[in-house]
Amino acid sequence: MKDFAGKIAFITGGASGAGLGQAQIFSEAGMKVVIADVRQDHLDEAMAYFKAKGAPAHAIKLDVTDRAAYAAAADEVEKVFGSSPDLLVLTAGVNVFGPAEASTYDDYDWVVGVCFGGVVNGLVTFVPRMIKAGKGGYIASTVSWGAFGAGPMTAPYSAAKAAVLNLLESYQIALKPYGIGVSALCPANIRSKIYESALKGRPEQFKNTGYNVTEDTQKLLASIHANGMDPRVLADWLKKGIENEQFLVVPYPSGPRMVEVALERFVDYASPEGMKRLAEKAKQPPTEEANKHNAEREGYDISTSRTPPQAPAGGYVDVGFGKAKSDNTWIDPSKKF
Repeated sequence: MKDFAGKIAFITGGASGAGLGQAQIFSEAGMKVVIADVRQDHLDEAMAYFKAKGAPAHAIKLDVTDRAAYAAAADEVEKVFGSSPDLLVLTAGVNVFGPAEASTYDDYDWVVGVCFGGVVNGLVTFVPRMIKAGKGGYIASTVSWGAFGAGPMTAPYSAAKAAVLNLLESYQIALKPYGIGVSALCPANIRSKIYESALKGRPEQFKNTGYNVTEDTQKLLASIHANGMDPRVLADWLKKGIENEQFLVVPYPSGPRMVEVALERFVDYASPEGMKRLAEKAKQPPTEEANKHNAEREGYDISTSRTPPQAPAGGYVDVGFGKAKSDNTWIDPSKKF
C-alpha cells in the first residue's frame, strides 16, 4: 500500500501511545481514522486533537476481548465511513512485570486475552469484511520486540507477542492472493502509557495477580517508558514498512541484525554443544554490538552525546519492581537475578 489518501484506517489502542502516534501519522497521510480504545478519557483527548486539526476521525470505545463489541464496531465503521477499513492496525496491549513462576491464571487470562486474543478478534472480525469488499488493503499489528526473546519477568506478554508474530506470518501468506498485505511492527521501549493498565485497566475478574504491582512500581515503569521511542517516529517506521510491503518492521537502524542475533540462540538450543556455548556466553560481558543494540531498543545512542538515563543521586530505591507478591511462599529470592 503506497496511496493512503481518502482511505479508512481502524486502529485499536488508538487513543494513546503507539496507537495515537499511528492515528496521527496516517491521518496526516490523508486517511479517515477510526480510533478504538477501552479508555474513554483517552478517546476524549485524542478526539480533541483531531477536531482541532479538522481531520476526519471517529472514536469507538472498545474492549478488544469483547467479540460482540468488535462486530458492532465493524458495523459502525461501515455506517460512518461507508466501507470496511483499508488499513487495520491492531495495537491495543497490556503488560505487567513479575517472575514467571509467580504467574497466576488471571495474569495469563488478562495479558494473553488482550495481547493475543484481541488480535485474533480483530482478524476474525475484519478479514472477511476486507476480502468481501474486494479492495485489497493492509493489516498491521504492534507486536513488540518481546516476541523474539524469553521474558522471565514478562512470560504472559512475551508468549502472547510470539504467538501474534507467528499468527501474522500465517495471515501474510494466506492473504497475498486477496491483495491484502500484512506487517508485524516490533519495537522495544515506547514512550507510552501502557504502564497504567496494570492498575487502572485490569478488569476485576482478573485481579488475582502473583506479581508485586503498586503505585511505586508503576511510577518506576513510567520513568523507563519516558525514555522510549516517540510514538510518531514509530508510526513513521510502520508507514514505510507498509509502503514497502515489508512483513517484519523492526524500527531501528540495526533491525535486521538484531533479529539475526536474537534468533541465533535457537541454533544453540538444538545441540548439546550449543547448550554449552550458551552457558559460556552467559558468563561473558556484553559485546560492543550487544550494547549498541540495547541502546537502540531502550532509546539512547551510545555513539552521540545522548547517554543512558542516569540513576538519581543515591541510586534507585528498590520498590519491588518485577518481584512476586509478598505472600508468595515458593520463590527463593536468592535464586533470582
